[in-house]
Amino acid sequence: MTKTIFVDGAVGTTGLEIRERLNQRSEFSLITLDETRRKDVDARREALNDADFVILCLPDDAAREAVALIDNPLTRVIDASSAHRVAEGWVYGLPELEPGQHDQIAGAARVANPGCWPTGFLLLARPLVRAGLVPYDWPLAYSGASGYSGGGKAMIAAFEDDGDNGDATAYRAYGYGMAHKHLPEMLKHARVATPPLFLPAVARTYRGMLTEIGLPLQALPRKPSIAALDGALRDAYKDCALVRVIDGTASALVRIEDDAGTDRITLRVSGNAESGQARLTATYDNLGKGAAGAAVQNLNIMAGLDPATGLTA
Repeated sequence: MTKTIFVDGAVGTTGLEIRERLNQRSEFSLITLDETRRKDVDARREALNDADFVILCLPDDAAREAVALIDNPLTRVIDASSAHRVAEGWVYGLPELEPGQHDQIAGAARVANPGCWPTGFLLLARPLVRAGLVPYDWPLAYSGASGYSGGGKAMIAAFEDDGDNGDATAYRAYGYGMAHKHLPEMLKHARVATPPLFLPAVARTYRGMLTEIGLPLQALPRKPSIAALDGALRDAYKDCALVRVIDGTASALVRIEDDAGTDRITLRVSGNAESGQARLTATYDNLGKGAAGAAVQNLNIMAGLDPATGLTA
């Protein structure tokens, strides 16, 4: 039976990508509002309550307002904003995060899509913390760069404008206030004692992400080997179609675009046994596994389909 979907906020970068993906799917029928009705509260309320599934691609406050408009108990929601990622009553939509997470998403009425930055951090760090290789109270540092499409329409315009208002920089670091909105999400779902030291940046590429955690292995209580870290990640994701763990080598050249255009995430453990240092790296697409691809994966799970249906692994 065809399920109806309403993408609220389908004019933004993530919303447009989700709608484009779902337009090609026979399992779903999209409810759409024309431009004159898109911001009409009554029209939106009707669409929100008529849909089997709602995907919210809105600013945080607007996402909360949209949820408040839903009174149909059968309408199930995936929120791609950061409004509900640590909220009570919402299931966190990263199915590979914990054993049983897939099943929680499958039965949930309310699912919070993960942020692009937390996705890399959590899939690298959580298995190591869970296995005791990294203590839950270890002070982790997390860095990397995202494609500029993750910054929305204003940032896209700035990077792509060749005129006086353009931004020709190749690499822009930000988050110097050390209070990024992703930190509570990383803290809660990694189950660590303190949020990571978060060092984000934007690169002059439309899509793609490269994120990293560095570990001084000899300083860790259990002094884990590089092989132990690699093994923990491989064991955690051995049955996951959209997470792959590949060999990391000293001669590796890892690019931000390596997984752009896909819905997978690739994890690597590299390091030097003599120095006792390890470098954990994740590459993925900020609009794929970091946003639209993750929303479609969660939709597949909630609809009882194979999680990877319609996605590029």
